[in-house]
Amino acid sequence: MELFLAFGAGLISFLSPCVLPLIPGYISYISNSSLNELVEKKNINILPLILFTFGFSIIFIIFGAASTFLGQTLLQNSFELRVFAGIVIIIFSLQIIGLINLNFLNYEKRIQTNNNKNFYSPIIIGMAFAFGWTPCIGPILGSILVLASTEESINKGILLLSVYSMGLAIPFIISGYLIQKFLIFSKNFRKNINLVSKIGGCVLLITGVLILTNQLQTLGYYILNTFPFLQNFG
Repeated sequence: MELFLAFGAGLISFLSPCVLPLIPGYISYISNSSLNELVEKKNINILPLILFTFGFSIIFIIFGAASTFLGQTLLQNSFELRVFAGIVIIIFSLQIIGLINLNFLNYEKRIQTNNNKNFYSPIIIGMAFAFGWTPCIGPILGSILVLASTEESINKGILLLSVYSMGLAIPFIISGYLIQKFLIFSKNFRKNINLVSKIGGCVLLITGVLILTNQLQTLGYYILNTFPFLQNFG
């Protein structure tokens, strides 16, 4: 259950209003080519894009491990931690839906990097992207980190953020490889961006309520019983 939520959160992060419109610019910057040059190319080198996603995945996974470690130190207060996690996720979800507006969640930090032509540059840019706490991705990522803090082991926290990173990385790499089709998709999809964000916020709101009421595992067992094949996905 948590893994599906994490992957969905990563996908929603990719489709969020302050990430999706910037994807072509990131692809162009990472590839060291203009969009016109990328569109004209028949074969695009996706290695820099993979390295970029590797960069932000490293940071997100470290965040996840740290969150789980902190949660383990508070394990003796597991009830309070669960209630706190549920409340925080609910607050984040209300921010995403637009029902509340907390200024500290609107904080955005952009890190400038030099786009040198070397193997490590895309990784560094990806790490800088992860540290750029944007208004859209912040509450979504924050909710997954809070969820990671309730996991029983650091390995599970790492897995949770790895899956979240995959949800963000896979469409990014595909977008770079199919840049022509992505530009058309991005243009047509922008009118639905806010709707997708609100739907994602509603899913997180339900998740927060389930965690607060200690019913998340119950829902997970129900889904697995209804769709047994999902057990093959961990």
